[in-house]
Amino acid sequence: MSSRLFQNIIYQMKDVIDRELGVLDEAGLIIACSNDMKNGEQFEDLPDAVHENQEAVAYNGFTFKSIGKKNKTEHIVFVSGDDELAGKYCSLIAISIDNLKQYYDEKFDKGNFIKNVILDNILPGDIAIKAKELHLQLDAHRVVFLIRTYEGSDLYVHDTIQNLFPAKNKDFVFVIDDYNVVLVKEVKSNCESEDLEKIAKTIVDTLNTEALVKVYVGIGTVVSNIKDLAKSYKEAQVALEVGKVFDTENYIINYDNLGIGRLIYQLPTTLCELFLAEVFKKESIDALDEETMLTIKKFFENNLNVSETSRKLYVHRNTLVYRLDKIQKMTGMDLRTFDHAIIFKVAMMVKKYLDSNPIKI
Repeated sequence: MSSRLFQNIIYQMKDVIDRELGVLDEAGLIIACSNDMKNGEQFEDLPDAVHENQEAVAYNGFTFKSIGKKNKTEHIVFVSGDDELAGKYCSLIAISIDNLKQYYDEKFDKGNFIKNVILDNILPGDIAIKAKELHLQLDAHRVVFLIRTYEGSDLYVHDTIQNLFPAKNKDFVFVIDDYNVVLVKEVKSNCESEDLEKIAKTIVDTLNTEALVKVYVGIGTVVSNIKDLAKSYKEAQVALEVGKVFDTENYIINYDNLGIGRLIYQLPTTLCELFLAEVFKKESIDALDEETMLTIKKFFENNLNVSETSRKLYVHRNTLVYRLDKIQKMTGMDLRTFDHAIIFKVAMMVKKYLDSNPIKI
């Protein structure tokens, strides 16, 4: 447990208790003290009674009380003075420090357990047993958010997200590596995709403004059993990978909204190449110039509506019709026909997928 946490609580008590007070490790080294200058100093030759006795023990002008489990000292609190009031102060501090330590240890164990679950580092049969030991609800609804920055992350990103979701026993935040931070959040059973995207938007906006970090957030599906968190995590990973290929303008990618991009991402590259060869028998898709590709893109964006597309492109309707006829001659597909349009749309996505050379997860 971090000595910084001990130091914080000692500082708070310093304002109430007008005495020198602090915390030692089991060897008598001062790890937190109301007098900063004494941090790192050693209490020499502490009597055995300090370790053996569960009551406060006065020695050499100070009162000490050990904290630990099963008669094993883990930390020792101390207060200056050897009077009755010093003993009471010491007992109160020991209770506070012990409660803080138990809470921290329990939280650490829970967070570690959740991390092992999503990374598949725990046997499926052990998940229910361990969750019960840690008093974690098995059937709560949870979802995984994967927060990624391609510029490299730091602990401030983790701390910022942790501060956004302070429900320590329900939400868990941990670092995967320099670029990825995970939030496992408990949600209501009727949580919708829009609700998840609002949470993700809060994360993106906060990190952009407070940490000045540009992040992307992948959202997995909501699961109703703790053992399925690994599935939600993998989905959040796929969401980011697919979004990087097909939805580069968005910072929030929801696995539920990936559509046909998810299907293409799961296809073998050899199958994708065969599909392109079958679709473009006359000319390769690479033969289409930039103006033609822009025309196709706008045509699809306007739901194959010739009049609306020509207006958006600032060209005469007959000019657009000429371009579409030209595309039909080059590719053999009339994009004004729904069946041809959908085949061409998929082919464009497949080409983009192959060009991205994504790493499969």
